[in-house]
Amino acid sequence: MATMGNQWEDLRRQARQLENDIDLKLVSFSKLGTTFGTRDYKNEDLDTVPLLSSTNSDHMFDSMALDIEQLLSKLSDINDKMSDYAQTQGVSMPNSTLLHTQQRHREILQDYCHEFQKTKTNIQARREREELLGSVRRDIDSYKNSSSLNRRADVYVKEHEHIRSSDRMVDEQISIAMRTKDELRSQRNAFKSIQTKITTFANRFPMINSLVQRINLRKRRDSIILGSVIGVCTILLILYVTH
Repeated sequence: MATMGNQWEDLRRQARQLENDIDLKLVSFSKLGTTFGTRDYKNEDLDTVPLLSSTNSDHMFDSMALDIEQLLSKLSDINDKMSDYAQTQGVSMPNSTLLHTQQRHREILQDYCHEFQKTKTNIQARREREELLGSVRRDIDSYKNSSSLNRRADVYVKEHEHIRSSDRMVDEQISIAMRTKDELRSQRNAFKSIQTKITTFANRFPMINSLVQRINLRKRRDSIILGSVIGVCTILLILYVTH
């Protein structure tokens, strides 16, 4: 029984040691994740970026991830041994206590595995983002350097097209103005011709002109008479209303 008790204590000691080592590794691993995604590509010249630092970070990430995975694997083996021990013994201490202790160590292992996978996933996502941003930035700079002359030529071509379009619009407006001038001149000549014909017709037939004048005089006289009658009627109506 003493041998079995010593075996249990030895397993617990190994489990606690591995848990401490894993905890320290996870803290360092988490700090390493904060170094990714901090590069400012907007204010950075890609030609002066130290490629060695990125390589070292990747190497450190892979190395630390491998170390943590190995420690987690060892801790899992220790937990399995503790589980086997708790199921086979029942003499040195109550079996429920062993199961509780073994379950606690297994929960710690699960927490460490979850934290490790979460941190690893975040770091990998940041690495992929860094690679994508770097690639996009390099493509943009390459495009700017290779197509600056082409863009300037495109600007000149567009400006030339704008000038030609403006010239066409001015020509169209001048053509419209010329056609309008011709139409007005034609109408003026037509009115002059009509006026000349009327004058000639009146001169040839003076009696018609005299008749027209008489008609106009009669219309004016009738208007005066009608206005006088309306005025008298209005005055009488006002007098009647006031009295």
